[in-house]
Amino acid sequence: MVGIEVDDSAREPKIKMMKTRLFDHIDFRVKNIEAATKFYAKFLPQLGFVREKHEPAPKGMVGDDFYTFYSAGGDKPSEFFGIVQDKDHRPNGTRIAFWADTREKVDQIAQLVRHAGGKNLEGPEVCAEYSPGYYAFFFEDPDGNKLEICCRASPVIAE
Repeated sequence: MVGIEVDDSAREPKIKMMKTRLFDHIDFRVKNIEAATKFYAKFLPQLGFVREKHEPAPKGMVGDDFYTFYSAGGDKPSEFFGIVQDKDHRPNGTRIAFWADTREKVDQIAQLVRHAGGKNLEGPEVCAEYSPGYYAFFFEDPDGNKLEICCRASPVIAE
């Protein structure tokens, strides 16, 4: 269960599902959409973003076209990773971390990122200072946007 709503009244408690997804999309800015598309196409499918689509900017919207990597979805809404060209983009300290199920998957994606031209590569390595069993690969895309592929031996459980 992702989220719950609890009725704590004296009556019979009721729990109902609030939502089934944690996020809808990531809207990413890059200076060169062609270079970024080639880079991300090398490893996003391994993370579950398996459908790609070049999409024109919506009518009436000021801005460039965008390129989108969609999750499988099926008959459910698809999370997506959208790339939009912004020639004035400047990366900042924000980092997006993608989940991998195993250390082997982190290693596999790290190899794909290396071959795709990732920059400022760190790891894969155990990062015990983050949490026990935290294993990650840190990198930047061609524009300097910070990313990470990680897995945890003990996933975080909110209390």
